[in-house]
Amino acid sequence: MWTMPPTDSVLHILSFIAVAAQSMTAALAAGRRSMDWAGVCMLGAITALGGGTIRDVLLGHYPLLWVKHPIYLAIAAAGAFATILLARLVVRLNLAFLVLDAIGLVVFTMAGCDIAWQVDASLPIVIVSGMITGCAGGVLRDILCNEVPLLFRSELYASVSVVTGLFYATAFGLNLNPPVWTVLTFVLGLTFRMLAIRYKWEMPKFVFSGEER
Repeated sequence: MWTMPPTDSVLHILSFIAVAAQSMTAALAAGRRSMDWAGVCMLGAITALGGGTIRDVLLGHYPLLWVKHPIYLAIAAAGAFATILLARLVVRLNLAFLVLDAIGLVVFTMAGCDIAWQVDASLPIVIVSGMITGCAGGVLRDILCNEVPLLFRSELYASVSVVTGLFYATAFGLNLNPPVWTVLTFVLGLTFRMLAIRYKWEMPKFVFSGEER
């Protein structure tokens, strides 16, 4: 599917889940804006594949994932369309939105790090690549829905991506078991994000009014 080591099959499976999850968050956001079905599916594809597309363009990694494997477009569209049919059955839509977004954030961060390693990028670029892949799709979703992106809200978001990327990248340096490390990283990142939401963990704020006393 990707040009990844066969031992990373766990990441392959999680990537399918993450594409569907992120497209579902887009569908929920689109529903709040009363978009038509075509708009919902389009927003789902942009959200699920946008971060990876930006990453690949910046790294010069071609062909783009969804161009080489159109099945990802189908998964994104199907996830968004399924949400249209099932959304009314979900009572706590806000919680579902946050959980699905957290899954996408963590898995896409790992996938972004993996792609950067494949093109022999340095560790800082690997971490940035993971952060772009994990965060950019959600930012595009929120901007297109005229909302303040989750990245810029109070609870830790980009920081979760950075920690996840560092934890995942450690496996490459220590030659640890890839499938086990992938699962551990997924659990760590998802737990970190959900705890940040639950307890409202925030980065220090820079407040400057510009007024001289």
